[in-house]
Amino acid sequence: MGVEVAPVDPTVENVNKLTTWCESHIEGFRGPLTLEKFSIGQSNPTYLLQTEFKKYVLRRKPTGVLLKSAHAVDREYRVMQALAKTPVPVPKVYALCENQEIIGTTFFVMEFLESQTFLDPVLPDLSPQHRRALYEDQVNVIATLSSIDPNTIGLADFGKPGNYMERQVSRWTKQYRASETEVIEEMERLIDWLPTHLPQDEARVALVHGDFRLDNLLIDPKEPKVIGIVDWELSTLGHPFVDFSYWSTMLRLPRTTHHKGLAGEDRTLLGIPTEEELLTLYRKLSGEQIPGDWSFWLAFHCFRFSAIVQGVLKRYLDGNASSPLAREVGSMARPVAELGWKAVDERTYT
Repeated sequence: MGVEVAPVDPTVENVNKLTTWCESHIEGFRGPLTLEKFSIGQSNPTYLLQTEFKKYVLRRKPTGVLLKSAHAVDREYRVMQALAKTPVPVPKVYALCENQEIIGTTFFVMEFLESQTFLDPVLPDLSPQHRRALYEDQVNVIATLSSIDPNTIGLADFGKPGNYMERQVSRWTKQYRASETEVIEEMERLIDWLPTHLPQDEARVALVHGDFRLDNLLIDPKEPKVIGIVDWELSTLGHPFVDFSYWSTMLRLPRTTHHKGLAGEDRTLLGIPTEEELLTLYRKLSGEQIPGDWSFWLAFHCFRFSAIVQGVLKRYLDGNASSPLAREVGSMARPVAELGWKAVDERTYT
């Protein structure tokens, strides 16, 4: 399935300035230029730039009051540029603009990949064989990413060393408090429980995408293969197990929320590997083991994702949300927090 685009929003007003900037900073770029906003995306607004000769993608910060350290498109640009010569599939980035006079905020331009994007992890349009192949390729991509040494690609200073999980719990607690709109009992329990159950940090530090989900992957139009990872806003240096455990947690989401999971689905019938099969494959490809308790990782990622979608809800209520679906996405904060606390209660690997 393709990604729909919608008419450009009024915050990007001066297409002429943008065209001139692109022509002077991107080799081979030639106007005139048309601009359309992608209808998906909750954080950094993303646009299709189309000229007579080529398509590009622009990603910018949103307008309005922003949470500290959020919407860092400059970091996205840097990490994607650093990964260009690695086996990790990312779109090519062309140029970063920090001059606020062009379109009013920081942005970067990257290549447009002919691809398909899936929102539903059931992958209803694919055969069971293609589903399995695509899930296995996602594990392969995660394992490849976790194997990259940040020091070898110029990202040694991309995050603070050590105490990654402790800092993550602290950071997302603060982010959640900054955007809190109601009391969610399960979130309060997670905020109390997580700091006292942190897994021991390992010495090895990996590059973490931070939001590795199906809808942030560009898939080959003909083959069950990931050809591009996008939305690197939350990327940093951290624990090598983070992306796999987050991805697995998102697959546990119910079918009733905006971001759908596989809860209640028969994975075997669909051709989708079980959680245990995916974990076994990841361990084989990466050489990593589960650090600590699996229930901790499930609880942590639900806590973190609940804080993220709570931020989306706050931006909606403040009137500066990027997507018309922001309210629906923001409503996930409570059920996701409930799922996280359930993982703590059950203490199970199933």
